Amino acid sequence: MIRSLRRAVRRAYRRKVDLSHPARSPLGSTVVNSVTYEDGVRQPDAGPTDEALRRVRKSGRGFVWIGLHEPSETEFAGIAELFGLHPLAVEDVVHARQRPKVERYDETLFAVFKTCRYVEHEQLTATSEVVDTGELMVFTGSDFVITVRHGAHGSLGPLREALEAAPEQLAKGPAAVLHAIADLVVDDYLAVADAVQIDIDAAETDVFSDHAGRGDAGRIYQLKRELLELKRAVAPLDRPLQALVTRPMPPVGPDIQPYFRDVADHLARVTEQITSFDALLDSILQAHLAQVTVAQNEDMRKITAWAAIIAVPTMVCGIYGMNFDHMPELRWTYGYPLVIGVMAAACLVLHRTFRRNGWL
Repeated sequence: MIRSLRRAVRRAYRRKVDLSHPARSPLGSTVVNSVTYEDGVRQPDAGPTDEALRRVRKSGRGFVWIGLHEPSETEFAGIAELFGLHPLAVEDVVHARQRPKVERYDETLFAVFKTCRYVEHEQLTATSEVVDTGELMVFTGSDFVITVRHGAHGSLGPLREALEAAPEQLAKGPAAVLHAIADLVVDDYLAVADAVQIDIDAAETDVFSDHAGRGDAGRIYQLKRELLELKRAVAPLDRPLQALVTRPMPPVGPDIQPYFRDVADHLARVTEQITSFDALLDSILQAHLAQVTVAQNEDMRKITAWAAIIAVPTMVCGIYGMNFDHMPELRWTYGYPLVIGVMAAACLVLHRTFRRNGWL
């Protein structure tokens, strides 16, 4: 019941994406948007990107923000040439599958972020997908921002709206957009970590419940695998963020660096959460394996106790089944009932003894 309420709350507070907004377009379109900003204010349609960039550079005010989704090498070549992007960074954008990083090419910063999304599921199984990851790459120059998204999530539409609603922040230039993207990515990490914690709590409760079964090891191991995927997205981002905080990197100026420090603090919190989750899952897995071992030992004790009880009549029957002519009480009238009584009494004594000792 509690788990269902938590899922409902998560769904209620999940950001909605309205594809009709001009800052968004449906997935599958390479160029999501191309917008010019001056003094933090969105400008009317400025025409082709090259003309908008030329106008911005001529006036010395504002910047151009271009958003793309999974462009091919051919589609991205024109943009790379227009903005003078480094070939190594262009190759990373086209092929993706990069570690989170921040690299400087002359006066341009190239940042790679791993986006994360929690995958809703009614019940965790040994094959459930918990964490889905994508990539978000950002080129930041003095008068432009280029964002390239890989994956079916991580839309920047809501972020663009939030920035447009705060023109004083957007007026700080492309570095403000880079900070907002980093902050959004890390906030998503926090949300995913909180959701994963619910699954870990549920797994822990199941392991230590009275009706715990023996098939939970696969679920726990799957959680560890999904947690590892989240860790691969979060952990490598620490050094790039520290570099943005401590080292001057155009176009990130001293007025923006404190904002990145706040993002780095949030990232440190997520990293600590993931580390504690990993340790907790190890403990849960060990506890589960210990429970399985204890249950197997109990089964073996029961089997051993019943084998000992059955051994008594088997031994007596085996002795009297040897068909020797000279055996005691073979011709006695009460021999048969006496042997049956002795076997029953011996079995009863053994049964009571094993029950008293907790073997049965």
